Amino acid sequence: MPDRIAEHYERHAHAFDYARRKAFSERGWLDRFLIGVAKGGHILDLGCGAGEPVARYMIDHGHQVTGVDVSEKMIGLSRTRFGRHVWVRSDMRKVALGRQFAGILAWDSLFHLDHQSQAEMIEKVGRWLEPKGMFLFNSGPEHGTAIGEQFGEELYHASLDPLEYLRLLEANGMTVVAHKPEDTATGGRTVWLVRKFA
Repeated sequence: MPDRIAEHYERHAHAFDYARRKAFSERGWLDRFLIGVAKGGHILDLGCGAGEPVARYMIDHGHQVTGVDVSEKMIGLSRTRFGRHVWVRSDMRKVALGRQFAGILAWDSLFHLDHQSQAEMIEKVGRWLEPKGMFLFNSGPEHGTAIGEQFGEELYHASLDPLEYLRLLEANGMTVVAHKPEDTATGGRTVWLVRKFA
């Protein structure tokens, strides 16, 4: 089921982009994330979509962005909108980056991966982050899988247990700055704001 995600977002790229440009519930969390990111620091956006509104917000705050998304149509829209930034069409599980980042964002993206893949991605994030770098992502509130719905189609989500996220983050050199289960301000998402050790 997770491997159908790419096909889903490719089919619905323009509808998703249209809806996404009208919704920015994560702005408050992005503000907290950016406070911890070095001024002008390079940010990696995993599952960047078409760059609206999140990448635009980070760019408007003076950051260089590298965006990764599995949808060619989404990446094409990002390249058109923000040609001076780096847009990579790739599955985040397979992308080769060759550098570290001051901040990494995985908003509405990490939870489309299965449990093992999420654990592996957290390990990669620990390597990709610069010392004191920030990581912002969301999950479900507890261990399990759930099938949501978007544009009339099923959409896979998975989450580890919160204690497992804590264990993985610590094992990979990161500590939780803020954590809010089922945050009503973001539509019930469970949010994690994390910093890498110095």
